[in-house]
Amino acid sequence: MIDAPTQRPTVEDRRQQIRDAAAVCFRRSGFHGASMAEIAKEANLSVGQIYRYFENKEAIIEAIVEHDIAEKRAKFDEFYATEGDFSRYMVETCSQAVERFWDPARAALELEVMAEAARNPKVAEILRRKDEAEKQFKGPFSERIRRPGWTPEEAEQRGELIGMMFDGMAMHSIRYPDRCPNELAQALRKVLAAILEVPDIDGPTTKTPDA
Repeated sequence: MIDAPTQRPTVEDRRQQIRDAAAVCFRRSGFHGASMAEIAKEANLSVGQIYRYFENKEAIIEAIVEHDIAEKRAKFDEFYATEGDFSRYMVETCSQAVERFWDPARAALELEVMAEAARNPKVAEILRRKDEAEKQFKGPFSERIRRPGWTPEEAEQRGELIGMMFDGMAMHSIRYPDRCPNELAQALRKVLAAILEVPDIDGPTTKTPDA
């Protein structure tokens, strides 16, 4: 019996393999400390193969950032496709967000990239483009969470506060990597409900009588 030929990795497969290996090396050794040789060893590839797909380490960081943007855009698209009370949906599914943001490895990589941006204009430009891209798909967010009586500015401020909470959670996961994030989920649910003015989160939805 002849074995079926092994499928060769696609270009995207290789790029993902290198991105994943580089992320490990950047966290372990820092951007400057991680050499192309170290990344190649982590990826089980030759240095020449790395350069076939990425010109330099900045190009790898750019690919990592672009992949992160694509994941976030997909998540926001999922949010925006929600019918009914968008804010209530966020509160009811916040435990999933906790699981995503409580990621010490991911948070450590983000810190390393931000630190490099302070020293490296090329990386700073990559993060500037990232911020611009995120502004585009985050644009409708404040309008979707806006409650009657809120000004557009207040809705935007509350949305920014929510972002700060989750960014802080990511950083917190580095300091306390052994902490069980599920312990925080219920408390966060109540805080998020207060910010978004979602009533009766522990029971059936009730309508507030018109004044």
